Amino acid sequence: MALTGVLRAGFVQLRVLDMKEALTHYVDRIGLELVDQGRDGRVYLRGYDEFDRHSVILREADAPGMDAMGFKVARKDDLKTYAARIKDYGLKVGKVAAGEQPGVGKRICFVIPSGHRIELYAEMERAKNGPLIENPDMWREDPRGMRALRFDHCLLYGPNIPEVSKFFTKVLDFALAETVETPDGQIAAFLTCNNKAHDVAFVMHKDPAKFHHASFLLDSWHDVGHAADLIARYNISRDIGPTRHGITRGQTIYFFDPSGNRNEVFAGGYVYYPDSPVRTWTADQLGKGIFYYEKELNERFLGVVT
Repeated sequence: MALTGVLRAGFVQLRVLDMKEALTHYVDRIGLELVDQGRDGRVYLRGYDEFDRHSVILREADAPGMDAMGFKVARKDDLKTYAARIKDYGLKVGKVAAGEQPGVGKRICFVIPSGHRIELYAEMERAKNGPLIENPDMWREDPRGMRALRFDHCLLYGPNIPEVSKFFTKVLDFALAETVETPDGQIAAFLTCNNKAHDVAFVMHKDPAKFHHASFLLDSWHDVGHAADLIARYNISRDIGPTRHGITRGQTIYFFDPSGNRNEVFAGGYVYYPDSPVRTWTADQLGKGIFYYEKELNERFLGVVT
């Protein structure tokens, strides 16, 4: 599959209440690599199997949540192309200078109809201690904690989900992999720009710009169980799981960072291809779609957002 245009989910910037507690959680427990801390206090992290410099940015603030989600595009010229298309669609496009994040080239930014800030970029420096590429071992150093391979996707809550779905598919060239439909219309969209089941997902919510979770890929169902052991051992606030999704088929466990931001670690899920049909769930089967084994909804999972 020749990937062009938007390649993948590239980074997420999260707000945390206490940086020291956050670093213990994301570095020691989830197992992300600490890259560095910028002059403005933001901290940069990445999964051990990621080639780019960073994928998670933490910013200490008075309230938790997400500042922005960034997607990497294939070429610098793609930024001009997408900027023009986004403007034609009717959204304002801003610019972020190269170097605003260390090692990252210029970016464009815009706010989508759900209220979330999305950014596109083409250039990021390679990680200095990234995955080996010559006669490569599995890793440079033994993975820590939950052994997160990479930042994978976000689930975001907000209004205007049909419009958001239309924007991602018509303007940014994503594909709608799965959808949840009610008699009144679409209430959830799972969108991909590559072979993954989703790079970003949106669920209908009355308030704009809400963050549901950031997800990190693990190697196997066994590793999800190992993550559950760590959650129990270190008294991390667990939401639900280990279990499995009907939507995306991912094997999963959800939990909260010390600031109240929800995290997910997951494994599995199906491979998406451009000729795959849209998988559709109806509202009466949403419990099975979200939690395939339990077949019922968890009110905290649906209601707690930052």
